[in-house]
Amino acid sequence: MSGTTQRAPQVYIACGGTGGHFFPGVAVARELQREGAVVTLLISGKRIDQQTANSQRDFPTRELPAVSWQPRAPWRFVRGLLHSLRALREIYRQHPPDAVLSMGGFTSAAPVLLGRALGAPVFIHESNTIPGRANRLLAPLADKVFVGFDCARHRFLHTTVETTGTPVRGAFSNLDKAASCIRLGLDPHRPVLLIMGGSQGARAINHLALAAVPQWLRAHPSLQFLHLCGDGEDERVRGVYHSHHATAQVHAFYADMPAALGAADVAVGRAGASSLAEIAAARLPALLVPLPTSADDHQRHNAREFAAQGAALVLEQTANPSEVSAAVQRLLASPVPFRLALGAMDAPQAASRVAAQILSSIQQPSTADRQHAWKGRIPNCSMAA
Repeated sequence: MSGTTQRAPQVYIACGGTGGHFFPGVAVARELQREGAVVTLLISGKRIDQQTANSQRDFPTRELPAVSWQPRAPWRFVRGLLHSLRALREIYRQHPPDAVLSMGGFTSAAPVLLGRALGAPVFIHESNTIPGRANRLLAPLADKVFVGFDCARHRFLHTTVETTGTPVRGAFSNLDKAASCIRLGLDPHRPVLLIMGGSQGARAINHLALAAVPQWLRAHPSLQFLHLCGDGEDERVRGVYHSHHATAQVHAFYADMPAALGAADVAVGRAGASSLAEIAAARLPALLVPLPTSADDHQRHNAREFAAQGAALVLEQTANPSEVSAAVQRLLASPVPFRLALGAMDAPQAASRVAAQILSSIQQPSTADRQHAWKGRIPNCSMAA
């Protein structure tokens, strides 16, 4: 259309709720930005969202007052959804969406619903082997669904599902152990065991790992520890290592995860899909301890998929210290087969593949056309508080 102003495509990525939604969303956002798109990240008010957003300041973030689904209090979710729709209506009015990507979680409902109402292309990415409730319910509204594991394809009643792998930030590839150790205050010439509980379940992982510390040190006296223990646990965890005269860096939360994985020789952690994708990119042998309360037991299914490919070892949270110690010692003694299997699980092009398909779906309208579409499709209605 002559005489109209073209603008960079505006893409919204709903990636709130957990770090497992946020960081894959950031990986896609970087690819989109590299191709000239303007990206806004939509997050929730949870503390984990604030921590992760503060660690990644490359993109504007907008907080939605969304609340997760609770069977005993469904009205809270509904109220949060209405508040989110009202807030998002103003965000979209200022900068109309050319595409919307959901990374899963309760924060994604309003962006997908309102994006679809505006006629913008809508996409969903599901990282886990067992799709989350939000993505399952929203999938019929999507133009395309992307999945991290091929076994998740048949779980969507959607005609267009593609296996891309889970997007991972490029910083996790080709990591330098020496530089990472120096950054963390660790000796690059000594082995490092990384222990991390993820955004949920850190306390149980802490208990499991700390009980095995004496056995680990007897088998590997030079072993160093990098322990990401979660809020409120750092003093207690630090005290245990001190009592065993162990070299340990203990952090409640550590933003530079590429450095953490780069410094480590072996990891102990949960089995969230985003963490697994980062472990695969870093070629880091790991003992996976699935969170037993994860929705639909998805972490256990994720862990089993990695174990079936020889890419990790798996133990239940009820394992005893000897089992935990033996598993880590096996990984330290024979890391090469695990690294090779992790290489086969890695999907380094996932973010660029998702970004490319989002951009190819956008029919670039003029600013005037988008504002006209907004006025025509969204009625000026009020929403109950």
